[in-house]
Order: sequence, then structure tokens, then C-alpha cells
Amino acid sequence: MTTQNPIISKLEDTADKILRHSKHVLPHIARLCLVSTFLEDGIRMWFQWREQADYMNSSWGCGAFLANMFVIINMFGQLTGCAMVLFRVKVPIACGLLAFVIVLQTVAYNIIWEGTFLFRSLALGGGLLLLWAESQTEAKSLFAGVPSLDQKTPKTYMQLAGRILLICMFLTLLRFEMSLIPVLLNLLSTALMVFVTIGYKTKLSALVLVIFLAIFNVWYNAWWMIPDYRPMRDFVKYDFFQTMSVIGGLLLVVALGPGGVSMDEHKKKW
Repeated sequence: MTTQNPIISKLEDTADKILRHSKHVLPHIARLCLVSTFLEDGIRMWFQWREQADYMNSSWGCGAFLANMFVIINMFGQLTGCAMVLFRVKVPIACGLLAFVIVLQTVAYNIIWEGTFLFRSLALGGGLLLLWAESQTEAKSLFAGVPSLDQKTPKTYMQLAGRILLICMFLTLLRFEMSLIPVLLNLLSTALMVFVTIGYKTKLSALVLVIFLAIFNVWYNAWWMIPDYRPMRDFVKYDFFQTMSVIGGLLLVVALGPGGVSMDEHKKKW
């Protein structure tokens, strides 16, 4: 039997203590964070209806009717999906609706070949997969009271795919600079990304990534510090809420664990 590193053991104990005290509120916070980018965008569609419709008309030459329909579908699709998620009403349908909005915006805004936007859209999709997985109930074991460690359900594969897609967000945050601090941050975040992907020390790794992302988000995406009249404010605000959604996905990983397809689960069989 391998000896556990005492520092890692202490960190895991601390993380478990935090989770025990927050287990009733953590899933709610995670869902709110995850849908925050859709909420913000849906509300923005209302306040910037004319600008959005004019942009679609000028970009695609689709006419005023189709341009306004795009705004309506975006606004109601996102706000309806968010309400369904937050009130736990037909969550799989809500996830499908929000995923449709992601695809629609990716095509409509012609960002499918923009690396940063594409990776962040994939990360959002990963968060929705985890949200869908959370709403699934596990099938009962054939023998009551007997755990089925080898049982692989669609939920476990959804959790695996969700973890992998969430990591796409961090690929957009890596800074290829040769100074000491960026190099150390890249090494640390890469190691944690790998751990979350393969499901090793998953809850602790995801929790550290949440803290890292939260600090990064407040520091680099402080949209409230930018005056209203500057166009950059909307771009920074967009980045802020997209990052909040990925934080929500990682909080779901912290709350639910990695699922059946992971090293953490596999260790239980040893």
C-alpha cells in the first residue's frame, strides 16, 4: 500500500470538511454559477435588442424579421432554460435548450473557427453535460444493499465527457511567457487539469481550480471597472460570466465527484 503524502492528506481532509458543511447549498450555487452566462446574455438581449437585430441583419443580410426572430429565440431560449434549471423542472430538456443556443450563437456570430470562443463554448457544453448528469438518478442495484462498482451507466460517461470539455476553458487561459510566475501557474493549472480529466484526487483538484479561476476572473475580468460607454466592457463582461459558468461546472464536479469512469472510483476496487 502506497503512503499518502501528509500535505495532500491534510488538504483533502480540509476539502472534505468544507464539503460536509456546504453540501446542502453547494449544488444550488453551482447551478446558479453555471447558468449565469445564459442569464446575463438573455437579459442583455432585451436591453440591446435593436443593436443585436441590426448586427444580425448587416452580417447575414437576412432581413429585419429573421434578425428579430434570432433575438427572440436567444432571449426566451436562455431565460426559459435557466429558469427550468434553477427550479429543477425537466432539466435534460433545459440543458438541450441551452445547448441549442450555444450552437446557434456559434454559427450566427461566425465564431466556430475562433479558437478561444470555440473552446469556451465547448467548456460550456461540458458544464451542461454535468448538469444533465446531476439530474439523472442511478439505477438500483440488482441486489439491494450491494454496491455495483463495475456498473457503467450513461451518467458516468456524461460526467467523464463533461470533465474533459470543462478543461477546454483552461487551454484559453495558459500564458506562454518565460517569466517565473506564469510558468509556475501554467505547470500547476496543467497538472490540475490532468487530474480532473482522469478523475484523480478529483474533488480537491476541482476545488483548487475553482479558487484559481475565481481569483483570475475577478482580477482580469473586472468589467465593473470599465465605463459604460466603452465597447470593451461588453467583451470583458462576456468573459467574466463565461468563466463563472465553468466555475459552476467545476463546483458540480466537487459536489458530485468524478463518477464511475475515473481513477478515484477505480481505486475503490483495489
